[in-house]
Amino acid sequence: MIDIFFPAWIGAIILVLAASPLGCFIIWHRLSCFGDTLAHSSILGVALGLLLNINPYYTLIILVILITLSLITIENRPQLTMDTFLGIIAHGSLSLGLVIVSLISNVRVNLITYLFGDLLAITYNDICIICITTIFVLIILIWKWCPLLLISINKEIARVDGINVKNERLILMFLTATLISIAVKFVGALIVTSLLIIPAATARYLAKSPEQMAIIAIIIGVISVTCGLALSALYDTPAAPSIVLCCTCLFILSIFWNRN
Repeated sequence: MIDIFFPAWIGAIILVLAASPLGCFIIWHRLSCFGDTLAHSSILGVALGLLLNINPYYTLIILVILITLSLITIENRPQLTMDTFLGIIAHGSLSLGLVIVSLISNVRVNLITYLFGDLLAITYNDICIICITTIFVLIILIWKWCPLLLISINKEIARVDGINVKNERLILMFLTATLISIAVKFVGALIVTSLLIIPAATARYLAKSPEQMAIIAIIIGVISVTCGLALSALYDTPAAPSIVLCCTCLFILSIFWNRN
């Protein structure tokens, strides 16, 4: 059992190191729906890969990049709000992906695997890929921490300080897209977005500074991964949903803690 759960635990913990602080910026910039949109779009990426006889993860990465670029374009147009556009993309891409899969003959694919992943199937080679992605995201986040934080506080002040708001938000979206598109192969789209949003949202009730919020979010992510995998091992529950459930429980506890 250790041979199965230990690589999964290591891979998820490494992912948390990047997902939790990145999730703080997603919340500060009000991009929580962005991750869900990419999760829904992953089905379309998989469907296009099957249709074109290409590795689905390649088409997924390309699709995620195109969606990110389109969001930057639409963000500056007052006719359509970001939430509206994200909703259209999420539901439209999910529906199109399901239709394409249904029309492909002689191909059977378990779409649930792409949404929830197969966390217990992670190998040490997969851990290396997750580690490289995590290091890349963390380096960019540390480098861009101050300008991204200033933009989340006040865009006008950031512009006065010479910060290109559009470029910085583009970097943030690409970091999110990179993490999701790479990690979806190993842990599924839904758990990636959950690890991005829920620990950061929980830490917001407990932290007194942005840096403290990022650190607490990482701790909450680690606790959730550990408890979730323990729950999966003891009661034979699905690993990824168990982790998300633990994240949600900690979030609820943080709300009551904040009231007291």
